[in-house]
Amino acid sequence: MNRESVFFIMIGICALVLLIGLLKRKAAILLNIIVRTIVGCVGIIFLNDFLQKQGIPISAGLNPLNLLTVGSLGTSGLALIYGILFYSLL
Repeated sequence: MNRESVFFIMIGICALVLLIGLLKRKAAILLNIIVRTIVGCVGIIFLNDFLQKQGIPISAGLNPLNLLTVGSLGTSGLALIYGILFYSLL
């Protein structure tokens, strides 16, 4: 196995452990994360479109890591993703 495979397996296991822990506690927390993930997904799509119309060459992908970040951190996760992308633009 290469490093990328091990990294993605570790992320999947961590997400599974978090999901099991959340299901044990309350379903409301899980619903909150799902709603934040969906709203974050829509936010990424709109921000990508807005930045493209402004001529700024930045685009965040809709991948599991970005959706996990936005789902767990909310708006600050969205800001974190675009902050990293703007930093790499410098």
